[in-house]
Amino acid sequence: MRSLAAIHVAKKQLGLDDDTYRSKLTNITGKASAKDMTEDERQKVLTVFRDEGFAVAENGRRPDGRPKLTGRFAAKLQALWIAAHNLGIVENRDDAALIAFVKRQTGIDHVRFLKFPDDARKAVEALKAWIARVGGVDWSDGKLRPHYTRTDGYKIAWAQWRKLNPHATSTSAFLAAVKELTGIPVDQCSKDDWITVMNAFGRRVRATKRKAGA
Repeated sequence: MRSLAAIHVAKKQLGLDDDTYRSKLTNITGKASAKDMTEDERQKVLTVFRDEGFAVAENGRRPDGRPKLTGRFAAKLQALWIAAHNLGIVENRDDAALIAFVKRQTGIDHVRFLKFPDDARKAVEALKAWIARVGGVDWSDGKLRPHYTRTDGYKIAWAQWRKLNPHATSTSAFLAAVKELTGIPVDQCSKDDWITVMNAFGRRVRATKRKAGA
């Protein structure tokens, strides 16, 4: 029943009213009530809600009962993996795909076994290089640029914006879009605010990619 509870948490976290919530459930599974769903159908709903920004609980387990990734470098790697997903590079944002990537880069079977910085650096740098090459993220820090442009959230969101608007040469529309999503000026955005922006842009990037491939 953990998946059922997770769906209800997601509904609240995403701010879905009853009509929108039931419409989403019906579109995903053909059923308007999570109670009537099979476990597989509930997992489909949770996958969609995670893509839409549903964040996991901070108690060592996700709301659906699955364990969170653990390890000294897990948070950094997972953040980069989700960034790659939001840039349309990674189709499968599941932990298993990240673990497989880490194993290919380091020969180590699981993120939790990454004990030493040198091993973790191989995976982190490989992932960042992939994101830069395919996703267009510029990781450099220009000393003359405004301080907020040096955050990873800004760099990833700007790369997403350029994917969505390939002919954009000015940041004015981008800054306006960020403010519309967060309700605050870009120079006041926190890490959580950038996560909101990246998730929102990520949905648009993936939708554009699906449309192009149709």
